[in-house]
Amino acid sequence: MAGPTLRDVAKRANVSIRTVSNVVNGYAPVSDELRARVQAVLDELDYRPNLIARNLKQGRTGMIALVVPELDVPYFAELAREVITAARAHGYVVMIDQTDGDGDRERELLGRDSRATMFDGLLLSPLSITADELRGRANRIPIVLLGEHIFNGNFPHVAIDNVAAARDATAHLLALGRRRVAAIGDQQYATGETAQLRTAGYRQAHTRAGLEPDESLIVPTAHFHRRLGAEAMEHLLALPEPPDAVFCYNDLLALGAIRALTRAGRRIPDDVAVVGLDDIEEGLYSTPSLTTVAPDKGELARTAVDTLLESIRANTPAPPPEIVVPHRLIVRESTAGEGH
Repeated sequence: MAGPTLRDVAKRANVSIRTVSNVVNGYAPVSDELRARVQAVLDELDYRPNLIARNLKQGRTGMIALVVPELDVPYFAELAREVITAARAHGYVVMIDQTDGDGDRERELLGRDSRATMFDGLLLSPLSITADELRGRANRIPIVLLGEHIFNGNFPHVAIDNVAAARDATAHLLALGRRRVAAIGDQQYATGETAQLRTAGYRQAHTRAGLEPDESLIVPTAHFHRRLGAEAMEHLLALPEPPDAVFCYNDLLALGAIRALTRAGRRIPDDVAVVGLDDIEEGLYSTPSLTTVAPDKGELARTAVDTLLESIRANTPAPPPEIVVPHRLIVRESTAGEGH
């Protein structure tokens, strides 16, 4: 049997069909009293909007896309889950793709004709494309950028404050009395903005503590992967004066560093304290458990989805806000010892 219609709700609530539609879709201001009356009937009749019909009428697909560099990186997998949850609350389905950080793949995605695109808006975590390429793209669907690729406010952008996050991680180690704090993950090439911001935060923490960072303790990595974290840690342990602490630019690097320290017989945190960034679930169950800086992934996803859907519904380009979501330091055994 067919479910209740807008007409059924309007008749029961003694209002017009347009008023019910405005309440359901949030299209126009409705008084609190009238909204409550209509919502009570919607709940009573268990009304469910026909999303397919609505989208067809509005010329939409009911889908948004999330495109990230690497789906097998736990941070992006966890973020994708949060984006799906946020989009589902608005009746949207999420298509997911990855670019492998390849500029040609990013440009191909943005070069498709809008009429051939299967989604209404795009959440993109780019690594290689430029602001000029984004502005000149053939695909004019609404877009919100995630991550730290810098576009100087030309596009809506949601991210954490990477300088502050890295500064907090490094300051934590310095507050423990560690004085040879290493950094693993620097990237001084054009698309390494995330790493560069985190290096800036690492330096700021030293400056605020009245210390000069030892440049030999800043180790670059091409990617934020476990193997490269282990190799960087092995390099640091071979120095004449090894570090007594290390800030890794993400949790995967930190887990690789912990593996290298364990193989070398170093005690964590007694000999070397370790901090990561991202708060992936794996870090909670590592041995020792990993101290980390946790971005609010849920808030990041909700903010990005809300910003994108606002642009889709308005049928105009979204304003270019720079939205910073919060982060927090989570102290675990890799800096505080067992039992923490």
